[in-house]
Amino acid sequence: MIIMSVDLGKARTGVAVSDKNEGFAFPNTVITEYNEERLIDKLWEKAQELKAELIVVGYPKNMDGSEGFRAKECAETAEKLKKKSGIDIVLWDERCTTVSAHNALNLTDTRGKKRKQSVDAVAAVIILEDYLNFRKNQKSDS
Repeated sequence: MIIMSVDLGKARTGVAVSDKNEGFAFPNTVITEYNEERLIDKLWEKAQELKAELIVVGYPKNMDGSEGFRAKECAETAEKLKKKSGIDIVLWDERCTTVSAHNALNLTDTRGKKRKQSVDAVAAVIILEDYLNFRKNQKSDS
């Protein structure tokens, strides 16, 4: 199954995609869009282009596990995307993914404008990798 992941941001939204075998996650793009309706349209177009069968949306819980304002915003956007696309959506805990993305970019010495343009896609990859690992573990437990 091809799975697309989304790291929603106020200005930039990272997108990653898995291979059909769900073995790998690849950065795809960063969408710069401030308007929620246009963002949902662009995400739907991207899902069609990638032939996504499932969309995983990063769900930014607070460090104590509670749901704050941003988590509720992401859940509402995810629900709108599901209504538009008809594709199942999974909300996935994304605590610390942006920090992990910055750490990964530090290892590759990615700086400046290139870093700013890629950090959201890298965060989407981390979200997707985490979700793919969860799915693999669920299959092996069955």
